[in-house]
Amino acid sequence: MSLLEQIDRSKLPQHVAFIMDGNGRWAKRQGQIRLFGHRRGVKTVKEMLTVAGDLGIKYVTVYAFSTENWSRPADEVSGIMGLLSSAIDDEIENMMKNGVRVSMIGEMERLPKYLREKVAYVIERTKNNTKLNFIVALSYSGRWDIVEAVKKIATDCVEGKVSPDSINGDMFSDYLSTANVPDPELMIRTSGESRISNFLLYQLAYSELYFTDVLWPDFDREELYKALISYQNRERRFGKTSEQVKK
Repeated sequence: MSLLEQIDRSKLPQHVAFIMDGNGRWAKRQGQIRLFGHRRGVKTVKEMLTVAGDLGIKYVTVYAFSTENWSRPADEVSGIMGLLSSAIDDEIENMMKNGVRVSMIGEMERLPKYLREKVAYVIERTKNNTKLNFIVALSYSGRWDIVEAVKKIATDCVEGKVSPDSINGDMFSDYLSTANVPDPELMIRTSGESRISNFLLYQLAYSELYFTDVLWPDFDREELYKALISYQNRERRFGKTSEQVKK
């Protein structure tokens, strides 16, 4: 039986998040500069969107560039920004054809002007697509997301729009950059690192975590199938006992 045949289509996560790690190491193994690995990693993103769409997964989030990544060498940062811009140009028609809706989360004001304009364009162009929601975490950090939510809630409290007593988990989620997006049921990180690196800190509270040694440029549909099978073989209890879940 193939890996695909082992997947129960009725038990798929509706939201899968990816930490795309290992591009630089992959490039080094090829005797190339790090940007070569990032460029190859874009092809993996494209494949993941295709597979997710075929399976019926509704949300895919990728950690494209963290706030900490701004401290990388200037030539690498500049190259990544240019690569993101080119990826939008190259893939926007495919996204329209395949019903992919694009959104971005993160500190957009830190991006170069040409990329901010390109991001605004792809968001506007794809806003009515409904097959798959593709969320790109760009200049993003989980702590930033939480702090920004707190600021917004505090402002609304001062202005009398919100009572402190009314604040709860559901309301807090509505102030995050992922408002109206279900939390990921599955988070996948490649390259052998076993941490979440400031990614969706609030949203990953009950996500299943899957870590693999495979570098992101080598992560293909078969590797995704393995992650989904692992997810489906786990018992998601949310604080309950096994007996309660099985009732």
